Amino acid sequence: MQKIISVLMLLLLSSPITYAGIWEFTRDSGSGTFSLGTRNALSLFNDIPGEKPGIGIGGQTRVQFSDRINTEWYLDYLTSTIGTLGIRNDYHIGWSMMYYFNKDKGFENFLKPYLIAGHCFDKTEVFERNKKSGGKSRLSMATQAGLGNHFNITSQLDFSISAQYMLHFGKELYAYEQEGKFIIKEASHSKPGGHLLTVFSINYKFAKLW
Repeated sequence: MQKIISVLMLLLLSSPITYAGIWEFTRDSGSGTFSLGTRNALSLFNDIPGEKPGIGIGGQTRVQFSDRINTEWYLDYLTSTIGTLGIRNDYHIGWSMMYYFNKDKGFENFLKPYLIAGHCFDKTEVFERNKKSGGKSRLSMATQAGLGNHFNITSQLDFSISAQYMLHFGKELYAYEQEGKFIIKEASHSKPGGHLLTVFSINYKFAKLW
């Protein structure tokens, strides 16, 4: 599964760069800008009863295609507690597209709001504290959409905040405590389940790819 995801990410990143010169909108002044960043994530309104908000770290790259369209390619690791005995870990690998509301071409203005939407692959692990071998895991896919804003410290450096609702598609994991034991069950069929993901990131524009 990890090899498949790696190949998909490589194809998704390389294909747009290869054909960038063909597309008219990629000739905008901001097109081709490449950024690297670090991010912290907060997961709210999770779908397991008794689960606390998830807190995580990750990294991301951005490849801008026009003055109004930017893309974000990211990895996240989040962890949360379930009741007093349970732990949940989530791993995200995905991408998002950002559409800037303002017509200004650069990043000189302090505020730059945007609409954001995308897709990710997700692995979830649920297990009893200090007993990871007895836990369960699942793989799922998700779509997400929301709003965000760049706070441009300089034209090269920004602090960004985004909030997206992530809707996952896969078999749900259920967990609860019963008579001092931590019980984990997997649903017999797939159904959508979601949460709110808020991301705080710092990003720096390093290069122009075309």
